[in-house]
Amino acid sequence: MRRKMLTTFAAAALALAGALAPAAQAADAPSVAFVYLGNPGDAGWTFAHDAGSKEAEAKFGSKIKVTRVENVPESADSERVFRDLASKGNKVIVGTSFGYQDFELKVAKDFPDVVFLHATGYKKGPNFGTYDVRMYQGAYLAGVVAGYVTKTNTLGFVASVPIPEVVRNIDAYTLGARSVNPKIHTKVIWINSWFDPGKEKQAAETLIGQGADVLLQNTDSSATLATASEKHVHAFGWDSDMKKFGPDAHLGSVVGHWGVYYTAAIQQVLDGKWTNAPVWWGIPQKAVNLEDLNSAAIPANGQKDVAAKRDQIASGKWDVFTGPIKDQSGAEKVPAGKTLADPELQRINWYVEGVDGALPK
Repeated sequence: MRRKMLTTFAAAALALAGALAPAAQAADAPSVAFVYLGNPGDAGWTFAHDAGSKEAEAKFGSKIKVTRVENVPESADSERVFRDLASKGNKVIVGTSFGYQDFELKVAKDFPDVVFLHATGYKKGPNFGTYDVRMYQGAYLAGVVAGYVTKTNTLGFVASVPIPEVVRNIDAYTLGARSVNPKIHTKVIWINSWFDPGKEKQAAETLIGQGADVLLQNTDSSATLATASEKHVHAFGWDSDMKKFGPDAHLGSVVGHWGVYYTAAIQQVLDGKWTNAPVWWGIPQKAVNLEDLNSAAIPANGQKDVAAKRDQIASGKWDVFTGPIKDQSGAEKVPAGKTLADPELQRINWYVEGVDGALPK
């Protein structure tokens, strides 16, 4: 099977190499298509992926042609989009949202010479690979900051959809905060949507009303930070640097640098070296970071602790979900000296000690 896969990708690479001659003829360059759930104006998830696609486009220049399709829902309609892009000769097709997984995989089976890349998924096919960035590492660093800044010992989290990715970020945020302030509790409100500025604002207002004075979100707009600014509490940006939406409230932004992966993956395809092995990069690969820290609001020792934890994660010798870690009931979930493996992180469905409320069924 492995030899068969390599033969398939070698053939695809030869086809791509042929398209690259001569490189100056952009019309003959292989096409790379990106499919977006929203539009780059969200300042969040789609903005970050679009920035990554532009980074790759700038790197390869006339060697590739880039197509972007915006506002594609996570429904059967996305299958039509993926199929259309493959039929038009795109050699690499990138689905940038979790809900595309089954539809994109279905199309991939019908176009074996096209490489399909899928963000945050867990399934695999001969020409279908998944990738992600470890946003939870940035969430942990944000939690460390929050632990120093909070005055109420109550943090708030505006959550999107109850899948492991989001639960992981809530837990990491709480673990980071409690690593420097064990009195902290995190309140969570789920809006059951990735992008709904109205609901995000309402959730942020409710959390602030419940005493939360530092907010983080796993949603795609800047509404949480803007609301924090209006209510004179603190918050973080998510996916991109959102400082401009609430400079005084902004403590830093958890930024995903998707271009690090896109440039590497496209180069691998062009070189005939791409495989369908899952990719999950983080701080060590400079794919995630907590950026633009508010030095006026974060005490000096807090900034030092963040830097130290970032260095520790970057070394690869320690990660966020290293025990001992307890769940809400106080039961030990991760013993001392053990770190949750990626498969465990990818199906995590429990809150750590310090998160209030029940996880949605």
